[in-house]
Amino acid sequence: MSLSLTPGLNLAHADTTPSPWVVRWSPLIAPGAEVLDLACGHGRHMRYLAEKAWRPVGVDRDPLALAQAQAWGEALCADVENQTWPWPGRVFGAVVITNYLWRPLWPQILASLAPQGVLICETFAQGQETVGRPRRADFLLRHGELLQRCENLHIVAYENGFHPQPEKFVQRIAAVRPDESQPKPVRYPLSLE
Repeated sequence: MSLSLTPGLNLAHADTTPSPWVVRWSPLIAPGAEVLDLACGHGRHMRYLAEKAWRPVGVDRDPLALAQAQAWGEALCADVENQTWPWPGRVFGAVVITNYLWRPLWPQILASLAPQGVLICETFAQGQETVGRPRRADFLLRHGELLQRCENLHIVAYENGFHPQPEKFVQRIAAVRPDESQPKPVRYPLSLE
């Protein structure tokens, strides 16, 4: 469903700064690639991606948030937790996920990565319940869980720890779907400054 901007919508409290993790590892994404921003909210990553000439596709179940996100690319209002995956068979050059976890979606997320497609994920981990929300184990990654979920991808970067400002326990991963037609070994740069 396409949404139009809602007149008078107050988005003053929406976070517009992209995650430093997403910014750091986005150069792994092929130029001009279509990038899925899962649970995109107000579109802070869609904006960043569009400004860098990628083609963002965002999905969120909040139509008010999507009213802003649609300015940066294709925006779909869908409840991916309770409805069927809206893109069966469609693949993306990258998938970006921040501050979101719904384990039943992992098969669809991984299947939606094109060869050489990049997964950039950063979300809450166990321990978060001691410093803030979310507190439910359903929404917190277990120790090493992202590594297990991405075992068939080429892991370029992974972190699992505590971030002091604001306080949060996180796991982060940047991983690439191998492309068997590419010569080996592929060189994934670690210093992207």
